[in-house]
Amino acid sequence: MAVKRKRDEGAPPESDVLEGAPHPRLATRFFGNAAAEATLLGAYRSGRLPHCWIFGGPEGIGKATLAWRFARFLFAHPDPAAPEVQEARTLSVPADHPVVARIASLGVGDLCLLRREWNAKVKPGRHFTEIRIDDVRAASNVFRLASSSGGWRICIIDSAEDLNANSANALLKLIEEPPPRSVFIFISQRPGQILPTIRSRSRLLMMQGLSQEDIASAIAGLGDDVVRSSDDVAKASAAAKGSVRHALTLLDPERLAFEQRLESVMNELPRVNWKRVHEIADRLTLISQIDFYETAIASVLDWLDARIHREAPIAALAPYARAWEKIRGLIKESEALNLDKRALMLMIFDELGRAESESAA
Repeated sequence: MAVKRKRDEGAPPESDVLEGAPHPRLATRFFGNAAAEATLLGAYRSGRLPHCWIFGGPEGIGKATLAWRFARFLFAHPDPAAPEVQEARTLSVPADHPVVARIASLGVGDLCLLRREWNAKVKPGRHFTEIRIDDVRAASNVFRLASSSGGWRICIIDSAEDLNANSANALLKLIEEPPPRSVFIFISQRPGQILPTIRSRSRLLMMQGLSQEDIASAIAGLGDDVVRSSDDVAKASAAAKGSVRHALTLLDPERLAFEQRLESVMNELPRVNWKRVHEIADRLTLISQIDFYETAIASVLDWLDARIHREAPIAALAPYARAWEKIRGLIKESEALNLDKRALMLMIFDELGRAESESAA
């Protein structure tokens, strides 16, 4: 289940949540990755909790849910030597504990959240494409001032990939000399892309994709927020590649069919079926198809990620790494300038076809 929280009237959408689903900070249950939860609990009990963590793994497997779950536990139990901590089996906090409602409303003064903020100065409004240095400076006040409760100070970065060079370096300065009882949690799909000087000061906690059963249970736990037939949930869970977020997007049969068409085109590479690519690109030009655009981008990046991390000689992997950098740059530029998504998709497939050809050469 999830804590119910009424969205403020007129409030902008949050960049770190899937539209139509509750925010991870509202989740009161955690599915799968019990070993990761046990690692955090053990580190806290030891009294030697690392001050900086990277929660790594694919999108939608519970990284953000675990980060918020851990934050609730630290705020609810600020003393690691307390009996309730030493005897705890999980990081669960009772739903009626005051800290649960405070975190749900982002009403904890000792907690800061770094994410892409809403840009209301452009019309129509949209999220910034990066976490800016100004966002880090504003959040750093939490660590420059004395703790309001005398307990922990926590910063959740969702996600690390959204940091630019300036904001990452500003955050590094905080991490290098953190005040006592400070915790930084970076949520990352690709930890290898995080600034090396941040990685070297962090403990990496890699998480795995969820089972089909865990995904179905997580969706069922959303209650009235997501109402679908059990058959639809089963199909989406089976096709979700271990990701609850992915399953939620696939509960729309039309989007599931769209993703399957997209994957079939990528499976034909290095031969680019331009007729089908144009059909996919044409669909993305519709304003109402923003969810399909996000599905397309996620599928492309997942395809590249799988090839970069496969067992192969470095020379065969290098073209994919170059394509990754080029495509990420194209995506950021397109989103920042609100450019034509159709042209973007054509350029992406040109890069994918070239990478596949060079890798096979």
